[in-house]
Amino acid sequence: MQIIFGPVNSRRFGSSLGIDLSPQTKQCNFDCLYCELAPAQPVAKQNYVIPVDEIVNALYEHLNDEIDVITVTANGEPTLYPHLHELVRRIDALKGETKTLILTNAATLSEPDVFETLLLFDKVKLSLDAASAQTFKKIDRPQKDLHVEDIIRSMQRFSKEYRGELYIEVLFVKGINDSDTEILKLNEVLLGLHNITRVDIGTIDRPPAYPVEALSYEELHKIANMFDSSLPIHIASRIKSDNYSPRNYSKEEILNTLDKRPLTLEDIEILFDKESQKVLHELVSNGQIKTKKVGNLEFFLPSENFFRKRVKNS
Repeated sequence: MQIIFGPVNSRRFGSSLGIDLSPQTKQCNFDCLYCELAPAQPVAKQNYVIPVDEIVNALYEHLNDEIDVITVTANGEPTLYPHLHELVRRIDALKGETKTLILTNAATLSEPDVFETLLLFDKVKLSLDAASAQTFKKIDRPQKDLHVEDIIRSMQRFSKEYRGELYIEVLFVKGINDSDTEILKLNEVLLGLHNITRVDIGTIDRPPAYPVEALSYEELHKIANMFDSSLPIHIASRIKSDNYSPRNYSKEEILNTLDKRPLTLEDIEILFDKESQKVLHELVSNGQIKTKKVGNLEFFLPSENFFRKRVKNS
């Protein structure tokens, strides 16, 4: 039974040491179509619970100064762990400068004890794959008492109170939650959240539990451009394009593209040809484009809107 895994080099969060709060079996209140774990009936609580002392002792053996973040996760949903509040307090007592992060589907955020516990983490990543009830049930296959409207309200309230780094993740599945209507609903919800550090959008990049399909990078890029430009959208996907040829952008096109949606260097290497990349670096050199670090990622954007993005919710 492997409680601690890693450290792994996470591009989004740095050197990450993971804690699996359900290493024996999948214990989740969702049964997502895209899950890399085998299908399982959603549950409302954990039936197999690891003692806090066992987790803390295992963590202590692996913790060192080179780790950026301790990531609390599970084969399933980590907030179902009944001793999470005690655990994060114990981790805080020994972690030093290392940050704590939890990866959660946000479904239990309406529970007061979970809400208060998540406020203790340095970084919180909440998932939201759909904003409409029908699509939510179709893609996430939740435990019957869970409703997306309650989850969204809890996310809104949490985003107002939370003072750490708040990340939102949306995973898109072809033909399920990638319609224009669904994206516009997600856009509206995200605009209603406060103090978002970054919104990561992605797609399936591991063998899924059910026969569903991933989107291409081009499709994710198109979706990214449908969101309001004030939202800090990042395409977080291992999916690379085999059929897409980087295109040539003029100076004006580069500035307009980055004004609409700031891009990481990885995005630029996929979208821009070599000549366009050279022009980009010239724009950086003469000060027309600046870089801005968001979490562990660096984005390129025009200097004139460096401080303009996401003003309304800051």
